[in-house]
Amino acid sequence: MSIDHSRSIDIKKRPAFLNVVPGDVVIVWEHPELVDSDSSAWWMGEVISAEGSARNTQAPSRFQIADVDSGVIRWVNAACVQRVVVPIRSTFGKVTTLF
Repeated sequence: MSIDHSRSIDIKKRPAFLNVVPGDVVIVWEHPELVDSDSSAWWMGEVISAEGSARNTQAPSRFQIADVDSGVIRWVNAACVQRVVVPIRSTFGKVTTLF
């Protein structure tokens, strides 16, 4: 009898970068393995455009991002991007989210 020793994969958990669209403010990590870590190797930017992958043009593989501090525009691997949800106050005084 054979036994499956592979890890199960939660197919419901989607990578965070799949929800990123142009205009979003994102955190860009220097390496994909640093995402959600306590590392200080990151910078903040605004997404200008997204480039689809060869296998699935709807799934981004790279983003063109403008650094909010320096204005430098860079192409970034999608796996290094984490979307930021910023709460803002509306004119009616209740908190809404920007994205």
